[in-house]
This record gives sequence, structure tokens and C-alpha cells, in this order.
Amino acid sequence: MEWETIEVAREDHVAIVSFNRPEALNALSTQMAKDLINVLGYLEEKKDVWAAVLTGGKSRAFCVGADLKERKNMDTEQMKRQRALFVKAFKTVMNFPKPLIAAVHGYALGGGFEFALGCDFIIADETAVFGLPEVTLAIIPGGGGTQNLPRIIGKHRAKELIFTGRRISAPEAAAWGIVNRVVPEGELEKTYRELMKEITQNGPIALQQAKRAINFGVEVELDTGMAFEAECYNVCLTTEDRNEGLRAFNEKRKPVYKGC
Repeated sequence: MEWETIEVAREDHVAIVSFNRPEALNALSTQMAKDLINVLGYLEEKKDVWAAVLTGGKSRAFCVGADLKERKNMDTEQMKRQRALFVKAFKTVMNFPKPLIAAVHGYALGGGFEFALGCDFIIADETAVFGLPEVTLAIIPGGGGTQNLPRIIGKHRAKELIFTGRRISAPEAAAWGIVNRVVPEGELEKTYRELMKEITQNGPIALQQAKRAINFGVEVELDTGMAFEAECYNVCLTTEDRNEGLRAFNEKRKPVYKGC
């Protein structure tokens, strides 16, 4: 399948999802939001896709946030409809049930930073720049920035970044715990391919259940989280992949998982 503003490539059990508006530094347009929702919905249903990477493709930016040129001629009702669509796109990223990693090259600003924050974690190269500049335009982050960023780095540091609208480099983002790892320019693609190969050698159902357990568990008190973890574990317990994992361990060979 093809989409107007998103490119999707497949490598074994991995989908590489790339924003494809390089002429606009991958600014988030109405069409790009629609395409992203449709792409992730399509990949969610593909049983042979076990994990995905979100990238900026060939652009010198990951995503610079909302396309303000598109927005300048909108009336209030059109803007409200677009905002609802954008919120749906951000939630689609956050709720994607399979591992979804952001690989950031260049600018990740506003909604672009929020898309990255909505992924399971971020890797970046040395060119990456992160920021939530919305207050400089008299608005606030509206794609989860005020919610996801404090959960990652604490509310005080999040307030500093959001209140100032300041941009930070990849090394600073890594030091603050926003980015998992920073690699030299030109090595990002190699790095995420190696990382996704490492992830997808594992049981795909187990990956999804581990993600569910973590995402739900961090929002509740410990006993409830432990009970939910047990439910997620039990989902894995009755799968053929679990039996294959045990057989492979005892036969001292690499398991062959099928996602069932």
C-alpha cells in the first residue's frame, strides 16, 4: 500500500515508517495526520509486523510540528476539526500495541517532539534538536507534551523546557533521560536496524504484553500493576511461541517464533 505523505518499508518483521514531506521539513499537515493514523492502523493488523520505527526519512528534520502555512487560512471551525484529527494521530502513536521506536535526525520540534515522546523510546544522531516552542506562539503543547515529558524527566525539568520553549541538543536530551542513545551522524539507520533485529528475535506476543504491562503499570499503584502484569504474563503462557521458546532452550538452539 502507498500513502501520500508517509513511506513504509519492510525488513523481515520490522516496518520502517518515514514521514515524507521533506520540502516542508516534515511539518504535520492534515493529510500527514490522516496518513499516519491509517498507516499505524494497517500495521497493527499485520500479524507479520512485530515492531516499527518512526523516522524523518530523507528530510533534514524528523518533524518540525504543525504546518502553520496550511493553518494560516483556516477559520475557527476548520482549526478545531484539524486539532481533533491531530490529537487522534498523537494517540494512535501512543496506543500502538507493538514496539515503536523513534529514530530522530535533525529537528524534532513541537508536534514532532511529541510524536517521538509518544513512542516507546527515542534514539537520535548528533544532529537532533528537540523542543516544545508552543508558548512562543501563545499556545501550549497539544500532542501529549505536557503529559509525556513530565512522566519521563519529572515535572520541574519539563516545566523549564515548556515554559521557555527552549531547544536542546541530542546529548543534553540524553543526559536528561529523554533519549536512550546518541550516535554519530550517518549511523542512525544502521543503529536502529541493529536494535530492531535484536528486539524482533524475541516473541512478538511477549513484546506486546510487556509493553502493555509497563504502560499500564506505571500509572497505577504497585499491587494493581502486579495484578495486571500477571494477566499479561498469562496471555503469553498459552501461546505456541512460549512452547517453542522452552523447546529451543532445552534443545540449545535459536527459537523460531511465529506470533501465535
